Parts: sequence; C-alpha cells; structure tokens
Amino acid sequence: MGQQFRTPPKPVNVKNSEHEVMNAQSSYFSRKCLAIQVAQGLCGEDVVAVMPRLKQLPKRVQEQLQTYNGSEFISNTLDHWAYENGVTMDFSRPGKPTDNVLIESFNGSFRDECLNVHGFLSLDDAQEKVEHWRQEYNQQRPHSSLNNLTPEEFIRSLKKGPDL
Repeated sequence: MGQQFRTPPKPVNVKNSEHEVMNAQSSYFSRKCLAIQVAQGLCGEDVVAVMPRLKQLPKRVQEQLQTYNGSEFISNTLDHWAYENGVTMDFSRPGKPTDNVLIESFNGSFRDECLNVHGFLSLDDAQEKVEHWRQEYNQQRPHSSLNNLTPEEFIRSLKKGPDL
C-alpha cells in the first residue's frame, strides 16, 4: 500500500477573525509535517501552491492525498493538479474522524501546543509562530510510533540503513 499525505484545514483566530491553517504531512510513514499554511480562507489554488513542498517525499509517498470534503479540496484546481501529478484523491467520509485518526491526533497536538498557546497579531505573525512549531515538531519532538525518534531522525536512520 502506498503512503499517504493528508491536508486538513483547521481555523485559527487571528485578531478575532477566522483564518485557516492547512497542514500537509506524510502521516503514515515518517510523521513529518511538511507544510503548514496560514491564510484568510483557503481555496484550491492555495492548496495547489503548497504541493511543490511535497516533492521532497519519495515518489511512493506521493501517491495519495487524503483530505476532508472542504471546498478547497474538492475544487477543480486541486483535482486537475492531482490528475496531472498521478495523485489519487481520497476523501474522508463526512462526520467520520476515524477515517483520519493520525491527522486528528496531529491536529490535537498542533492545537494544544501551538494554536492555544500563542496569540497572533497578524497572518505573518501566525505563519512565523506556526512555522517555528512545525520545525520543532519535526526536529525536536520524539514520537513513540517512530521508536522515540523525531521525524527528521527517523528519516535519517532510514537513509543510513541497518547497522551490520
């Protein structure tokens, strides 16, 4: 089975107005969070603009995009991008968070450790703080599912191969 990356948006309050946060993550494999984008209302074009960051993944990981059914993900723009790049779209069932257990867990950590901890003065301020958290998550936060390695350490260990 090919690996998947997921991109669900979550709202963030910046100066008392709703903004969205989109994250893209190689969920099943390395747990690495590849991108988090803060915007005032995401559309299909915004999602497609983040996709080049996913090219750093091995081809087998880029085979499937699992999302929820938000308008930015069911857009013709994203559908066209997926077709052009050989990516299968996999939409979760409405009201079924069990379809996205890993990303729901990630979103809980993201909300508890970043969104609920910081105040945001602007979109730029939010993007800066969110990016700092993303780097810390990838480089300093061990995951029990990765044998208590960070996502970056786990990826490096795979490149080294087994000790003989």
